[in-house]
Amino acid sequence: MTNDEFEKTFYKVAQEDLKIDTSYHGLPLEIDGLILVYNNNLFKKAGILSSPKTWEDLVKASNTLRVQDTSNNILTSGIALGTSNNIEHFSDIMGWMFIQNGADIRQLNAPEAVQVLIDYRRFAEPPLNFWSEKMPNNISAFVQEKVAMIIVPSWQIIEIKQSNPDIDIKTASLPVLPGGQPISIASYWVEGVSRTSKNQEEAWKFLKYLTTKEIMEKLYKTEAETRLFGEPYSRVDLQQKLIQNEYIGPVLEQAPFMKSLPVISRTYDNGLNDQIISYLNDAVEATIQGVSYEEAMGKASQGVKQVLEQFNIK
Repeated sequence: MTNDEFEKTFYKVAQEDLKIDTSYHGLPLEIDGLILVYNNNLFKKAGILSSPKTWEDLVKASNTLRVQDTSNNILTSGIALGTSNNIEHFSDIMGWMFIQNGADIRQLNAPEAVQVLIDYRRFAEPPLNFWSEKMPNNISAFVQEKVAMIIVPSWQIIEIKQSNPDIDIKTASLPVLPGGQPISIASYWVEGVSRTSKNQEEAWKFLKYLTTKEIMEKLYKTEAETRLFGEPYSRVDLQQKLIQNEYIGPVLEQAPFMKSLPVISRTYDNGLNDQIISYLNDAVEATIQGVSYEEAMGKASQGVKQVLEQFNIK
């Protein structure tokens, strides 16, 4: 596939991720990223008629959805945000907030990055207290209908529905800043060919074949026969085919505005992503123990810089 073909076929985020020097080194068969997933029954009970569109909406909805006992313990949370050890994809969420706030992963001690930690933590701190480290894992809590909203990649919905087929799930694009675009952070797999392969040319031809419109549509149809939905299309010209899908429509809506950062959970790379995530986790946990936001992000910044140097990322 020529560079021109690639750039006409796939989203900007894939172009930014996969180009090394003057050529592309992989082909994406899917696109995915964070979306807002919510319990429609809990929304109805709270009298909320639509998903939150802005951060202000998100705070208001979370406050309305929250249910507490007489001792102010959370019985039903509005949203799972603010901690790390009991939130799957917490680092993806912080990465999205870095992107949205104009923060640089290479400068986590900068005001824009520190503000992200402040904004993230406030959901589990007074006076909001929408979530806490005492709550169960956010996915388990959602399955048990103990939290109304979570922020996850679309594939997580399949696992949730398998655990609780009766749960009434709705999805939406992530909340935006005033006047902002529907930005999300991408998390997707890419297929490539080993440089040591004896059949490189044939392998690349096969991958190119798999990314054609006809075959992608066939693959999606086959996948959707055995599960809730198939993998969201990586091709720009197939966006409209799924943009109205009740589960993955928001993925396609946000796809043109997605960005990547090395903070993605479940890559199991034991390297770049996992090491940076560890420093972000330490920063969140430190503030729970009373360390200042500035000091926590200062330490995280030192660690992340070492990781980036280790992988020759400038």
